[in-house]
Amino acid sequence: MAATRIFDEMHADGGPVRAHYRTYADWLAGVPPERIREKRAEADLLFRRAGITFAVYGDETGTERLIPFDIVPRIIPSAEWDMLQRGLRQRVTALNAFLHDVYHDQEILRAGRIPAGQILCNTQYRPEMQGIDLPMDVYAHIAGVDLVRAGEGEYYVLEDNLRVPSGVSYMLEDRKAMMRLFPELFARCAVSPVEHYPDLLLETLRSVAPAGVRDPTVVLLTPGAHNSAYFEHAFLAQQMGIELVEGQDLLVDEGEVFMRTTQGPRRVDVIYRRIDDDFLDPLAFRPDSMLGVPGLLTAYREGRVAICNAVGTGIADDKSTYPYVPDMIRFYLGEEPVLANVPTWVLRRDEDLAYALAHLEELVVKEVHGAGGYGMLIGPRASRAEIEAFRARIVADPARYIAQPTLSLSTCPTFVESGLAPRHVDLRPFVLSGRDVVMVPGGLTRVALREGSLVVNSSQGGGTKDTWVLEARDA
Repeated sequence: MAATRIFDEMHADGGPVRAHYRTYADWLAGVPPERIREKRAEADLLFRRAGITFAVYGDETGTERLIPFDIVPRIIPSAEWDMLQRGLRQRVTALNAFLHDVYHDQEILRAGRIPAGQILCNTQYRPEMQGIDLPMDVYAHIAGVDLVRAGEGEYYVLEDNLRVPSGVSYMLEDRKAMMRLFPELFARCAVSPVEHYPDLLLETLRSVAPAGVRDPTVVLLTPGAHNSAYFEHAFLAQQMGIELVEGQDLLVDEGEVFMRTTQGPRRVDVIYRRIDDDFLDPLAFRPDSMLGVPGLLTAYREGRVAICNAVGTGIADDKSTYPYVPDMIRFYLGEEPVLANVPTWVLRRDEDLAYALAHLEELVVKEVHGAGGYGMLIGPRASRAEIEAFRARIVADPARYIAQPTLSLSTCPTFVESGLAPRHVDLRPFVLSGRDVVMVPGGLTRVALREGSLVVNSSQGGGTKDTWVLEARDA
């Protein structure tokens, strides 16, 4: 894997526009700069009026921020998407098989493909789930898989988000904004639709309802308005036509879950939860949780209610589990992975630790439970003092960290203050697993707006782009 080469999504070597970008590039060349400025301002106004904001944990001001939106789309040709879709379906299928196995026969552990202690001693492993059968053996009903490109344009899976993956509302709002701002573009380009995602999500949630329930009641459980992703919770509930509830709106009675309504209690069959395991049920997990529902785990274990994603799913998206996913694919599916992992050093291994400590200035080091671009070291961008401080943290507890090469993420042209300039991007497609494994074409493209930055997270100054998957005739 080349560490220095930067793949340009729009331009091939030497500058010519790639075939799948030509229609867009021809259009862009004919648009006056003042119209672009007007449309960028209009986009900001659209997002602000729609309330598309997020909060940053730890920000003492408590202010919500507007996620920057860039009007240059990230475009993917159909053949490329077909490959990605195969790889995503394969990977999520294997992850669900792993989760079922870990909470049942543990064959992969007995076979020695993954060290048993790595799983059973992990804080994300939930022994309460051992032996519990779930509808269709699905644990990760909604998965957000982060993909990056490096080298000659090869795709790599950077991480799997299986607990409460977020961002799909921005994918949908980005598309809505682009169609409103530039309707003429969609007349020229055959862009695959994504607007039906809420319908697919609701269908997936309904498909895993408890046995015998013909017309399931589905709710979305949110921690409340102060959560950083509350906009998305409210948006998805509204789009699916289901109730947005907090823990205090639900109760468990005689082993079943009910929602309080003005007409009296109404049974709930499926809960799309956007609350972490620890806070779901104060009787089973954290007793100080004010966000969950007392007795919920008991109802769940008895098969009276479905929870999406399942309790205990976090063991499969922990960064210390990530290096084993290619082996999971081989073990459960008998196939070679379509999508490769980023090479990873697991620092609880002595040889990996020695290598990482000798090469910290070249590597990205991540906390295995970290998220959002926090708790990590980007060696080439860090000062000597920062590297040495991180070295001390690693030596004190190596098992908390993994290390990876610093990838030169692909770039996509992006409007910044100085004009059009390359900025690094990643891609988070959303994979839905229920009766079938389905996804809409595309996903959320996140862009690092600061020049040279590799961190695309919105909490770290990143923005978003619309992602276009071209239909075959236009690819």
